Amino acid sequence: MTRFGYFLASEEHGPKELVRQARAAEEAGFDALWISDHYHPWLDSQGQSSFVWSVVGAIGQVTSLPVTTAVTCPTTRIHPAVVAQAAATAAAMTDAGFVLGVGTGEALNEHILGDPWPHAARRLAMLEESIEVMRRLWEGGTVSHRGEFYTVDTARLYTLPEEPPKVYVSAFGPKATALAARVADGLVQVSPAPDTIADFREQGGRGPVQGGLKVCWAADEGEAVRTAYERWPTEALVGEASQLLPSPRHFEQLTSGLVTPEMVAEQVPCGPDPEEHVAAFEPYLEAGADEVYVCQVGDDQDGFFDFYAREVLPRLRASGS
Repeated sequence: MTRFGYFLASEEHGPKELVRQARAAEEAGFDALWISDHYHPWLDSQGQSSFVWSVVGAIGQVTSLPVTTAVTCPTTRIHPAVVAQAAATAAAMTDAGFVLGVGTGEALNEHILGDPWPHAARRLAMLEESIEVMRRLWEGGTVSHRGEFYTVDTARLYTLPEEPPKVYVSAFGPKATALAARVADGLVQVSPAPDTIADFREQGGRGPVQGGLKVCWAADEGEAVRTAYERWPTEALVGEASQLLPSPRHFEQLTSGLVTPEMVAEQVPCGPDPEEHVAAFEPYLEAGADEVYVCQVGDDQDGFFDFYAREVLPRLRASGS
């Protein structure tokens, strides 16, 4: 059976509100949680970006749902030895389980220390080495490591969960998919990508496939479209801009010149029609996703949770997904 989860947007909501939403998601009947890990929001209109590890710890105290970071970049802004400690503590504080979702990151978040933003092949190599470092630390012994990208000197994690965190890798192209198939415990997707999922499986990829999407529920469809366009015009962008632009103002400049409300509405289901919301999950299910996480755009989270509890989750589960 498919697991349906809620996607907490750190870019849109402050930490206390994210914790409240996590509890509300469980009450509404969701099975699990995703949470984004950012230093900056994509746009100033989103307005938030709290430190994810503090929030995950708090969520672990108010819900019994498993939590996945979607996704953390353990390579540039934070050394993997520190991410390993953060993830181990998060796993110790979430009784239902914690998954460290990882990816190669975006310049938007990772450029802040002034280091050059690596090219894609180098970022993949850095990610592979970072996963090796973290897994060694989760074994509980003293670790020294002299690698191509990272040095660890006699480090040991003393606070560990009963089981090491699972590591799921976000992959978009064939090289990243091959890495995920080789080293990951699962695959993360932010669009329905049947070819990527098939490649992951064919190359020996194991574990669940997670997918995520955004919707904007509102009683009025026009209001929902306006909200989605204000908060997430980046949903209509394609290509590598998401990985390369370093500042929210650059995304604002790009989307204001290229993206229309109609384009966003094509990507983000908007309004009160439950069948339209259910239909948004179908490409993920057909592609082979085992877990699908939905993010409500905007501030009417309570209306969204009530709508999904009454109209959408029962339909999804009745379909036998």
